[in-house]
Amino acid sequence: MAAETEAGPALALIELASIARGHRVADAMVKRAPVELLRCDPVSPGKFLVLVGGEVASVDEAYREGLAIAGDGVLDRLYLPYADEQLPAALRGEARARGVAGVDALGVVETRTVASTILSADAAVKAARVRLVEMQLARGIGGKAYFVLTGALGEIEAAVEAGVGAIDAANVVATEIIAAPHEDFVARLR
Repeated sequence: MAAETEAGPALALIELASIARGHRVADAMVKRAPVELLRCDPVSPGKFLVLVGGEVASVDEAYREGLAIAGDGVLDRLYLPYADEQLPAALRGEARARGVAGVDALGVVETRTVASTILSADAAVKAARVRLVEMQLARGIGGKAYFVLTGALGEIEAAVEAGVGAIDAANVVATEIIAAPHEDFVARLR
């Protein structure tokens, strides 16, 4: 049932109420330890995301430093020591549905927070043989976030269930499973 995946890099996210403080947090995190800065930008509604990836010890060290600098400006946070290997590309905006032939089904999970989306997506791709083809994190969508999966219908159902089960139910906005999506629709996905 579950797909066997190797542990990917560690990820850490700090979502801040202040854009100015977000810049300082990002700088402190990359100065503290050798991590890759995956995201460092303002998002709706006036928040700032700092997302780093890398080796577990380095990400943990950078995350702790970021939290110390952020102080009470933290809105949400996430430390994921063994993220699935599909997440970094999706978080960079490099995951794409284009060029995927014969998509059997799509699964969409929409959440209220960025941290919930990342945690949910990680659980979903670890639970079933699915491909993460899109992830949008709060930019221009009122602070919400979502991800899109492709795969066989049964695998999509299992992945969506696992993704939703991994987060607080209050953070789930909606889920949809689309069987046999039209190829024109799939081509329009990012």
